[in-house]
Amino acid sequence: MDLDAASPQPPRHSPLHAEHEALGATFTDFGGWSMPVRYGSDLAEHHAVRAAAGLFDVSHMAELRVAGPEAAAFLDAALTLDASALPILRAKYALLLSTGAGVLDDLIVYRIGPDEFLVVANAGNRAIVVAALAERLAGHDATLVDETDDTALIAVQGPAAQRVVAAAEGLDVPGLAGLRGYAATPGAFAGEDVLVARTGYTGEDGFELFLPVGAAPALWRALLAAGATPCGLAARDTLRLEAGMPLHGHELGPDIRPEQAGLGWAVPLGTKRADFVGRAALEGGPAPGARRLVGLVSEGRRAGRAGHVVRALDGVEVGVVTSGALSPTLGHPIAIAYVDPDAGTGAGTELAIDVRGTLLPARVVPLPFLPRPEQRGA
Repeated sequence: MDLDAASPQPPRHSPLHAEHEALGATFTDFGGWSMPVRYGSDLAEHHAVRAAAGLFDVSHMAELRVAGPEAAAFLDAALTLDASALPILRAKYALLLSTGAGVLDDLIVYRIGPDEFLVVANAGNRAIVVAALAERLAGHDATLVDETDDTALIAVQGPAAQRVVAAAEGLDVPGLAGLRGYAATPGAFAGEDVLVARTGYTGEDGFELFLPVGAAPALWRALLAAGATPCGLAARDTLRLEAGMPLHGHELGPDIRPEQAGLGWAVPLGTKRADFVGRAALEGGPAPGARRLVGLVSEGRRAGRAGHVVRALDGVEVGVVTSGALSPTLGHPIAIAYVDPDAGTGAGTELAIDVRGTLLPARVVPLPFLPRPEQRGA
C-alpha cells in the first residue's frame, strides 16, 4: 500500500494567505482550502457588510473557461441555463444536474465573449464539476480549461461596496456606477486585466473581482485602504443564511432536486429549447412526499443547527434543519429545513426544532428572512 497516496492532502492556500495571517485571521479547512473563518468578531464582520462594506477572499471557488464555436450549445446541453440567449458580459445562476435531476453543484455562468464563458463552481465540487463537464463536452466543438490555480477572486459586499471599489488606488473600472446586477465589465489593476461583476453571496449589493493570482495581494490591500472590512467564512455564512441563499452540502446535493429547494425558477422547462442532462427526470415530477425547503423562525437566543430534527407539535419527526443560526441582523433564531409536505410547509405553520431533547417552537416563514436591500430602503 502506498502510504503517501493514502494520506490526506494538506489544505490548499489561497494566494492571499499571507495577507490573512498578517491580519490575525483564524483559519478553517473549507472545501480542501485553508480559509479565514474570522479576523476578530463574527458579529462585527457581519454588521460591517450590512452597514458598509466587507471584503472577502473567495479564491477557493473554481473558475472554468469554456470556449469555442459550440461553447454556448455545449452549456445549453450540460446545464439548466439557456446559455445561447445570455448576452455578452451578463451572468446567470445555473445548476449542474445528474441524470436523475439531483443537484451536483450550483454555478454562476458569465458570458465573456461571443464564444467564451466563465463558469464559477463551489470549491468542494471542483473535481465533480470538471469531470461532469468534460464528459458532457464530447461531440461539441469547444474546450474546457480549469483556470482555478491561476485566478484569484475577491468580493466586496455591502451598501458602500461601489464607493470602496471606485476608491481603490490603482483599480480602474470604467462604467462601474452603471453596472447592473448580474452584469460584468472589464477593468485593470497594476497592469493586469480584472473582470468585475456585480454579483455576490450576502444578500447585499456588491462586486466580485477576478484577476491573476500575482496581483491579488496588492488589490486586497488597496480595497482595505479604501475602507472595506476583512470578513471570514463565519460572517459569510450568517449573511447568506439571512438572505435565504442555499449552500451546497447543506440545502443542495445530489439527492436534492431543484423543485424541492425552491429553485424551479433556475430550470426553465417551459422556455428552454435545448435538451439537457436531468431534463427527463424533472419532467417526470418529484417523488410523492418529497420534502420541501422552508424557512423557520424561533424566539429566544437558542438556534437550531444543521442536523437537528424538525418535529410536528405532536412530536412526530417531519424534517431536518440544514442551516441555522441566531440572526445577527434580526436578533432571533432562524433556520432552513427540509420538511414533509404533509406536515405543512405554508407560512405560519407551527413546528418545533429538537435541540438535544428540548423542543424549540418554530414557525414557517417565506424565504429570504431579510428582504433585499432595495426592499428595505438600504
